[in-house]
Amino acid sequence: MSGMTKLAPLVLVFALIAAAPFLIGSESWLNLVIVTLYAALLGQAWNILGGYGGQFSFGHAAYFGTGAYTVAVFQVHLGVNPWFGLLLGGLAATAVAAFIGFSTFRYGLRGSYFALVTLAFAEVLRILANTVWFTGAGVGLLIPLERSAENFQFLSKAGFFWVIWAMTLAAFLTVWLIGNSRFGAQLMAVRDNEDAARALGVNAFRVKMGAIMLSGYFSGLGGVFYAQYYLYLDPYIAYGAAISIESLLVPIIGGMGTLFGPLLGAIALHSISEFTRYLIGDVPGISLVLYGVLLVVMGMFMPRGLAGLALRRTRRRPADATVKAVEVEHA
Repeated sequence: MSGMTKLAPLVLVFALIAAAPFLIGSESWLNLVIVTLYAALLGQAWNILGGYGGQFSFGHAAYFGTGAYTVAVFQVHLGVNPWFGLLLGGLAATAVAAFIGFSTFRYGLRGSYFALVTLAFAEVLRILANTVWFTGAGVGLLIPLERSAENFQFLSKAGFFWVIWAMTLAAFLTVWLIGNSRFGAQLMAVRDNEDAARALGVNAFRVKMGAIMLSGYFSGLGGVFYAQYYLYLDPYIAYGAAISIESLLVPIIGGMGTLFGPLLGAIALHSISEFTRYLIGDVPGISLVLYGVLLVVMGMFMPRGLAGLALRRTRRRPADATVKAVEVEHA
């Protein structure tokens, strides 16, 4: 099967998503599509490290918040154009990811130890952001409203849709390349058995560093988008647990280590969230309760996520067809 043939499903899915602004007339429904793509971006960023690399992070808010605060601080205090801040935010998040990766992988931390250390780094950054003046400390940082495409503040939600669509597509293309590359094979070998991978000559430290930096970069882009979409940040939003939970919950629901798992997870998560909000209203903290319940349910009944469930049913169909054919033949 050629590379373009393998890529066809991804191209088709994002081509269908690209039709949303033309088919959806309501700004509120388009907003749902935007936040779903945004969640898919964060989930795919986590999926690179957690799904394909097997390194479970509880602190992806560290990269998200760094990207968000980078673009906001440069824009508010230095007058830097947010499109340039988009580049800076991604690079800053990558630098933080490299620091955390070097500090943990160098000493062989993995499993629950790695997860807890990443959570600790995110919490340290939250405390720092709650202290220093240029982040607005506990009050937060408000980005001035200057509606124009040149200022990354579009007149309609369609402009934001195309930005998040492009960001998410870039993340999914990156994961597709990982899944069809030597680097991806090495990364999954480290995930499955790091000691065996080392014995085969895989440089586990280098591979995991590459994964965490890519993961941090796309999480940082998600933070930049959030800052420009909502025009407000505070330490609890940028570095809080909610971002880290959403980042890992989306691929867990959809299917870790799969290309379309984060998209399926984002659709399911935000569909359920919107339905719950419609039924009981906007209750503070209800989203975290919902996320926790979903995480328990998925762990108990669908550990491979929605993508794994779909794959299992697809594999059963040929077998079922063969059984029926044999039964007809012997009837």
